[in-house]
Amino acid sequence: MKRLLLSVFGILALAIATLTPAFAQSKGTVYYLVPTLLDEFQTGSVSALELFLKQVGYEMKTLNADNKTDAQQSQMNDVIALKPKAIILAAVDFNALKPSVEAARSAGIPVVEFDRQITATPSDFTSVAGTVEIGHIAADQAEALLKTKNGAVKGKVLQVLGDPGDPYTLDIQKGFEEKMKAFPDVKIISLPAMQWEASNAGTIVADQMLANPDIDLIFSHAAHLSVAAVASLEAAGKKPGDVMLMSSNGAPVGLDLIRKGWLNVEVEQPLYAQAAAVAMFMDKVANKQEIKPGDYDVLGLKSVVTKEAWGPNIKIPGAAISKANVDNPAFWGNQKPPTDTVKSVE
Repeated sequence: MKRLLLSVFGILALAIATLTPAFAQSKGTVYYLVPTLLDEFQTGSVSALELFLKQVGYEMKTLNADNKTDAQQSQMNDVIALKPKAIILAAVDFNALKPSVEAARSAGIPVVEFDRQITATPSDFTSVAGTVEIGHIAADQAEALLKTKNGAVKGKVLQVLGDPGDPYTLDIQKGFEEKMKAFPDVKIISLPAMQWEASNAGTIVADQMLANPDIDLIFSHAAHLSVAAVASLEAAGKKPGDVMLMSSNGAPVGLDLIRKGWLNVEVEQPLYAQAAAVAMFMDKVANKQEIKPGDYDVLGLKSVVTKEAWGPNIKIPGAAISKANVDNPAFWGNQKPPTDTVKSVE
């Protein structure tokens, strides 16, 4: 009887292994070189990439550079020696990692750029948010907020950028300002928070509220910068609603500020979809197959693959978050892992 039971369990185990992807033989190991784990976007990217890559058959290992360029360069050298199926890179420094990307590809290892685009040398695939488009969405929201407050699209906007060496913030600025050009009665003051430091953003807001007490709207390029902006506003005796606030990236702290009434809008950077896109195309990347330009559905978001000088590039749109939809679990800032299952692109 015992032998019969063992036999039955053996058959069941075989059936489960055949039917369940989790038990399927791994297609290989992919390394993710993350720049830092000090912010929620980066920690969330590790979880999301691991989840989606597992669904399409790959194991993932992560190396954290702690925002040190030399550490990430060394990590790239070490990983190249291990000959993984692919390397996913979110570069600490775009220019400094160019030779490492070239070394990996020369060794026959495909390189995927995640979130931080490197355009100076070809890669096998790049998955990024539509950052100019995030700026466009932010401009649409600013237009509506200013019109509601002032009866017309007019007023004064303080735009707090991230580090000016980061294309992410420069693209958002470009998109925001090119759309706001249609409204000449809006004055935009743009200042960078160097190294994306929250304390720098807090100082900018404190100084500008003294120099320009009639600021209607503060637009920060990351939610953690809005936290510092709120601290400066509170120190100046302001209450929620006295000055309108927006930020972009969709972090949990931004969603909390919406719930508390400080933040009017958070324009999400689509973390889950960016990670899902990497998994969708990993078979193509690992097998060095052509990735065709065109429209693709990534977790319900209409995304576009284009063929650029630096290789195939997918751009994924963001979305505006307000008090009306802040609890939607689809937003990564709510930290509820997506239940969607991705499939490899044929």
